[in-house]
Formats: sequence, structure tokens, C-alpha cells
Amino acid sequence: MARVLFINGGSEGHVNPTIGVVQELIKRGEEVVYFTIEDFRERMEKTGATVKTFDVQTFINAFISGGRNNFLERINGLLHTADIMIPSVLEQIKGEKFDYIIHDSMFGCGRLLARLLQLPAISSCTSFAQMKTSFDEMLLHLSKHIPAETYTEYQRLAAKAEERYGVEIHSPYEVFCNPAPLTIVYTSRDFQPLGKEFDQTYKFVGPSISKRLTSGDFDFTEIKGKKIIYISLGTVFNQAMDFYKMCFDAFKNTDYTVVMSIGEKTRTSDLEEIPGNFIVKNYVPQIELLKYSKLFITHGGMNSVHEGLYYGVPLIVIPQSADQPVIAGQVANTGTGIQLQMESLSEKQLREAAEHVLIQISYHKAAAKMKESLRKAGGYRQAVDEIFEFKSQYDIKK
Repeated sequence: MARVLFINGGSEGHVNPTIGVVQELIKRGEEVVYFTIEDFRERMEKTGATVKTFDVQTFINAFISGGRNNFLERINGLLHTADIMIPSVLEQIKGEKFDYIIHDSMFGCGRLLARLLQLPAISSCTSFAQMKTSFDEMLLHLSKHIPAETYTEYQRLAAKAEERYGVEIHSPYEVFCNPAPLTIVYTSRDFQPLGKEFDQTYKFVGPSISKRLTSGDFDFTEIKGKKIIYISLGTVFNQAMDFYKMCFDAFKNTDYTVVMSIGEKTRTSDLEEIPGNFIVKNYVPQIELLKYSKLFITHGGMNSVHEGLYYGVPLIVIPQSADQPVIAGQVANTGTGIQLQMESLSEKQLREAAEHVLIQISYHKAAAKMKESLRKAGGYRQAVDEIFEFKSQYDIKK
């Protein structure tokens, strides 16, 4: 049995793909100590992991202190979090021994912790992977919009981290992408942009689909034999009253049964009159529901897109923030769906887009092809196979 230190951030999109991996690691005899925020304690403890937490508000305050005006300011924010996270982790694991570390690829001090603890490292990448060459090209392209003082601040923060922790930082890429000798990427090479260009240190294992360890009631007898459109804006960007009412207007006079998930912060009573062909819930068991769906209208979070395509459901993606525009673009590039813009969206455009995707067989064929690709990649079991192969190369105890 080896002891694993697993470091993650505090969002659904980064935590959920690791649930199956942690369960499988423990099933195969590993002991996992998992760092995340308190919100995910119960979820991760159900896997059998020992959970340690950090204060999410302190982390967020440090992150946003770097600024939000450009990409490099966000990288500076990640460097600010090092002085919060590293002391917190070191204090909570004082006296403990670990055999290797798995850290989230976008958790700003994952690489620093791995070097500081002198542990073999694995990066857990829950979005698209990025090569250093393409990252540097992107940063160069953006550089004309980044003030010189932002670069000066980056150099100051990097030098401060190097002095305090004795670990060199060679580039912004290392802060943002946390490269490691092995990177587990939760998609397939077919869905990854430029997937064939990544070397064998990147293992594309497909989405880590496991049974959600959260509660929720949904009567599936209500949708049996019906044509289902499923609508969800995810767990973060779901307070969108105007959008929900637009969906009512777009689909109320159709032959489809529309299931709409509105999140915990929106009350169904605020939506006034709900059309008879709509089922509106604060929470929906998404993975189960997608098995019945003909179309998935989504914000384009990586988990949601993967889950839709894992069941061969074509998509309409309406990106909200973060990496969602890139993901939406790849959905369009692969022919598995189309991208719309929330700012200019109308009832008519939404209805016509849905009819187009539902009728055009090409979207269904492309989604079915991607379903096969994602499933063949292996999921969380393949991820753990790769981790164990990595262990053997570093002579880590079984």
C-alpha cells in the first residue's frame, strides 16, 4: 500500500472527475489523503479518503488580489495563493509520509508542493491539456494588452516564492498548468484540441464517470417514452431568470418534454407559470437523465459536455465564462453540437437551433462517434492503471 497526497481546488468541475479515481485507488489498496474545501468533505469521505480542508474564502481573496484585468494577473493571483496553501498543507501533514502526489493542473501551487516535498508527481487535468509551446504563443499574443508592471509583479512574486520555498519557477506556464512527469487528462485524444501532438507523458483517459455521491429525487416515470430536451447551466452560472423564461417561451408549444435544472439559488416559485411540458427542478440527476435525452442545452462546463457526449447526446452550448468558450468551440469543431451566445440569444434563435440539431442526423452521428471515443479511453480505471504504471517506473511500493 502506498500513501497518496491528492491536492485539489474547490469547484465541482475539478473535484467530480477525481471521485472515481480516488475510489479506484483505494479499492486497489492505496491510502489517499485528499485536500479540498469543506463543501466537498462529505463527498470525498464517502470514497474512503481522509479529507483535509483549506479555507476557501482565504484562498479566493488571495487569488483575486492578483487582479482580474488580464491573463497574467490571474497567474499572479495563483502565486499569491501559494503563501496561503503551502503553509496550510505543510502544517496539516506534519510528520506524515507520502509516496507520491497527485495535484490539480490548475491549482497554482501543486507543482511547488511536489518539488518542496520531493515527491513523484502526477497532474490531474480536468480541462483541455496545454503544451508549453502553445501556451507561450498564447501569452505572447496577449502580451500587447498586458501592462509592463504586471510582468514586473509576476517576476517579483515568482522570485519571492523561489526564495521562500527553494523551488525554481521557470515560466508562467509552470504556475498555470502545473506540469508533471505524468498528466492524466479526463478526455480522449479525439476531443482534445491537437490531441495527436501530445507526447506519451499525457494520458487521455476519457471522462471519469462514476455514480454521484449526492442525493436527489427524480421521478423517471414522468419522462418514460417521451422526447426529452435537457437544459442546465451547471452549478456556478445558474442564476439566469431571463434565460429560463426564454426557454419557456421557446419550447412551451412543442412536442418535447423539457427538463430544466435551475440550481439551489433559484426558486421555482420565482419562475411564475411553468408550461405543462416542463419539469423544473433545483437538482437533477444529470448522468441518469442524459440516458433519456435527445438534446442537451448546456453552459459548456467540461464535466457537462463530457457527460452529454458519453451518452451520445448532441449539444447546444451557451458558454458563460472560464474555459467554456474553448470547450464550446471544440463541440462545434467536432460536429457534436453548436455554439450560441447568451448576450444575443433570442427565443426564436434558441428554438430554431434546437430544431436544427434535433433534425440534422450529422450531429447525432458525430455525438455517437465521440461517445465511442470517450468510452474506449477507459475512464477512472484507465487513469489508475496509468498511475500504477507510473508507480512502477519510480519504484513506489505496491
